[in-house]
Amino acid sequence: MFVDEVAVALRAGNGGHGCLSFRREKYVPKGGPDGGDGGRGGNLVLRCDRNVGDLVDYKFQPQWRAENGQPGMGSGCHGRNGRDRVLPVPEGTRVLCRETGELLLELLRDGEEHVLLRGGRGGVGNERFKTSTDRAPRKTVPGQPGEEGTFLLEMCLIADAGLVGLPNAGKSSLLNSLTATDRPTGPYPFTTLHPKVGTLLGEAGRITVADIPGLIAGAHRNRGLGCQFLRHVERCPLLVFVLDLGGEEGRDPWDDSSVLCDELGHHRVDLLHRPRICVANKMDLPGAGERLEELRRRLASWDIFPISCRTGSGLAALARGLFRAVGAASVSQRFSVSPGSGDGGGADGENDGVP
Repeated sequence: MFVDEVAVALRAGNGGHGCLSFRREKYVPKGGPDGGDGGRGGNLVLRCDRNVGDLVDYKFQPQWRAENGQPGMGSGCHGRNGRDRVLPVPEGTRVLCRETGELLLELLRDGEEHVLLRGGRGGVGNERFKTSTDRAPRKTVPGQPGEEGTFLLEMCLIADAGLVGLPNAGKSSLLNSLTATDRPTGPYPFTTLHPKVGTLLGEAGRITVADIPGLIAGAHRNRGLGCQFLRHVERCPLLVFVLDLGGEEGRDPWDDSSVLCDELGHHRVDLLHRPRICVANKMDLPGAGERLEELRRRLASWDIFPISCRTGSGLAALARGLFRAVGAASVSQRFSVSPGSGDGGGADGENDGVP
């Protein structure tokens, strides 16, 4: 099971109460106050961990809380502070307020930590209130409650390049051919049901490639597998359009590119201005050569890489092109994306991304 969105109820620890106590020893009939302070409640901390693949752990256990601080004790003993509760989350996790939808924080890099909820302050024992005029105070201060709230955790993949395409365009086959992944493939739509990141190795180093389920017209309105997967390409500096040149189901690749640009633009208008390349897949099928020439004429400003995942032709050139394109894309763009900056700002009428 792959889970990339989950609602959780979180709570920090309460502070321990201050203690009301008086010293009682033999031959000390009127011992003074010796009630200790309570300990601080534990914080609720989120930690970014590259070894965590998704949010499935929080689907079946959505409630988490930190440890309460111990109350104060007699003989001036203070209570122990509560232990922090550290929750590991995947890279690229967003934390939103469930009631308002407000973005609270993002965790992008491995090892990054944020205190989401702070524990309550410990209470004060009666020893603190002893004065020259009040030698036996009976006043204490209770511990403060810890912060709590309900949140929505959303996972967004972090990759150098994101594959986008219509169902059955060959994205999963392409990811399998370029990387060491083993995605299920089949001659039917929506074989891919959840996103996946693969690593492409080369002489220039390594880059990561994200594959998301196929998009259809109206995906931004939650048609097909919906817009929940579109957010997984928001942080990709490079978009890779995978088009089917086999002519299956009577589709034209230039129309497919227009549909993809329209859906990306409706989800976030700034996606239309991302660096992109085009992969012309299924070149081994009849008529693909003629469609490639027409595609090059219609998308003259795009870098187009003809390939066939079945025969392996063109994959080496595509791998080299990916390294060049990722290197040319702005590195800062990967972590400077603010969610919602282009929501609802889709292109009206003409598609900005298709000449």
